[in-house]
Amino acid sequence: MDITNYIAEILIGVTIILLIVTMIGMSRLHHMLAEMRALGTISDEQQAEEFAARERQEAYAIKQEAHAIKMEERLDGLRREGMEREQITRDAFAKEMRHNREELKREMLSLSETVRKLGAEQTKGQGEFRDKLDEKMKELRLENSEKLEEMRKTVDEKLQTTLEKRLSESFKTVSERLEAVHKGLGEMQNLATGVGDLKRVLTNVKSRGTFGEVQLGLLIEDFLTPDQFVPNYDAGKKSGGERVEFGIRVPGVEGDRPVYLPVDAKFPTEDYERLLGAVETGDAEGIEVASKSLERSIKRFAKDISDKYINPPHTTDWAILFLPTEGLYAEVLRRPGLFESLQRDLKVTVAGPTNFQVLLSTFRMGFRQLVLQERASEVWEVLGAVKLEFGRFGDQIDKMGKSLNAALNHVETLDRRKRVMLRALKGVEEIDESEALKLIGADTPQNGELFDGEGPEENE
Repeated sequence: MDITNYIAEILIGVTIILLIVTMIGMSRLHHMLAEMRALGTISDEQQAEEFAARERQEAYAIKQEAHAIKMEERLDGLRREGMEREQITRDAFAKEMRHNREELKREMLSLSETVRKLGAEQTKGQGEFRDKLDEKMKELRLENSEKLEEMRKTVDEKLQTTLEKRLSESFKTVSERLEAVHKGLGEMQNLATGVGDLKRVLTNVKSRGTFGEVQLGLLIEDFLTPDQFVPNYDAGKKSGGERVEFGIRVPGVEGDRPVYLPVDAKFPTEDYERLLGAVETGDAEGIEVASKSLERSIKRFAKDISDKYINPPHTTDWAILFLPTEGLYAEVLRRPGLFESLQRDLKVTVAGPTNFQVLLSTFRMGFRQLVLQERASEVWEVLGAVKLEFGRFGDQIDKMGKSLNAALNHVETLDRRKRVMLRALKGVEEIDESEALKLIGADTPQNGELFDGEGPEENE
C-alpha cells in the first residue's frame, strides 16, 4: 500500500512539472510575438501560425490537465483500494492473532496442569522414597548395633583371656629382667668412669681384642653360671687349635655330649673411627668409603668365625659375632642387607652389648626353666606375690630404662668429645709432667686423677 501511494505522488509531481513547463513555454512565445509586433516584422501568415500554435498549446495544456485529473482519479482509486486491502489484511491478521493467542493460552493452561501433576507425583514419590530410606536406615543401624555388641563381647572375652595368659607368662621373667637391668646399669656407670683408660686400651690391635674379650666375658659371667659356658672352647675341628673365645651350652639338648654356641668378639676400631670422623666433618664421600670399609671388615670377621668355629654336632649350626659398643652395632644395622646376609649366608648373627644381654637372659631363662619344671608349685607362689607388685615394677623398669639410655648417651658424648679434643691437640708437643702440673695448677696425680688445691668436686 505504501508503494502505491509513493508511485501516485511521483506521477502527480511529474504532471505538475509538465504543466509548469508548458505555461513557461507559452509565456515566452507570447513575449516573442509581442516583440515582433512591436518591431512590425510579423506578417499575417505568421500571426495565423502563431494563433494556431497558441491554440495547439492551449489544447495540449487542456489535454494535459485532463490527463492529470484522470491520473489523480486513478490514483485516488488505487489509494482507496490499497486502504481497503490494508484494512482487510489488518482484520485478517488481528483475527489470526486472536486465534493464536487463544490457542497459546489453552496450550499454556494444559502445560501448567501437566507440570503441576508431575510436581505432585514427584513430591509424592520423594516422600515415599524418604520414608523407605528412613526405614532401611533404622533397620541397618539396629543390625549394626547388634553386630557391634556381639563383636565387642567377643573381643572383650578374647582380650581378657589373652591378657590373663600373657600376664601369667610374663610374671616368670619380671624379677630376672630387673636383676639384669640393675647389673647392666652398674656396668654402664663403671664404664662411664673409665673412658680415659678405655681410649688408652684401644690404641693397639691386641688391646682392642682383649677389651672385646674381657667385656664379653664379663657379660657372660654376670648372666650364666660357670657350668653353663666354656672359655676358649674347642670347636672340635680336625685341624685342631680352633678355639673360640666362649662356648655357651645350649639348654634343653638331650644326649651324652652337650652342644655349645660359639661366641667371638671383634672390634674394628680403625674403620669405625674413620667413619665417626667423616660424620663429624660432614664428608659424604668419606662416610661412604668408611662405611664400605667397615662392612668389608665385618664380613671378613663373620667368614672367619663361620669357617673356624661352626662345627655341628659339637657346636650349633650358627654363631655370634659380638661387637663391644652399641654405636658400632648400630652402624652394622644401618648398612642395607648386611645383618641379614651374614645370617643367611654365613650363619653368623651380629650382637651388641644390649641385645646380647637379652640373649643371655634367654639362655638363663632356659636353664632356670629346667629347674622350675621341678619346682612348679613354689614358682606359682612366688608369682602370686610378684603379681601384687607388678605395677610398681613396671614404673621402676621405665625409670631404669631412661637412666640406662641417659648413661649410654653420656658415654658416647664423652667419647666423641675426647676424640675431637685429641684431634685438635694432635700437633701439640707434649712437655714434662711436673711442668704440666704447674701450668694447670694441679697437685700430684692420685689414683690416675688430677686434683686442684681444693680437692675433687662432687658429682651432682
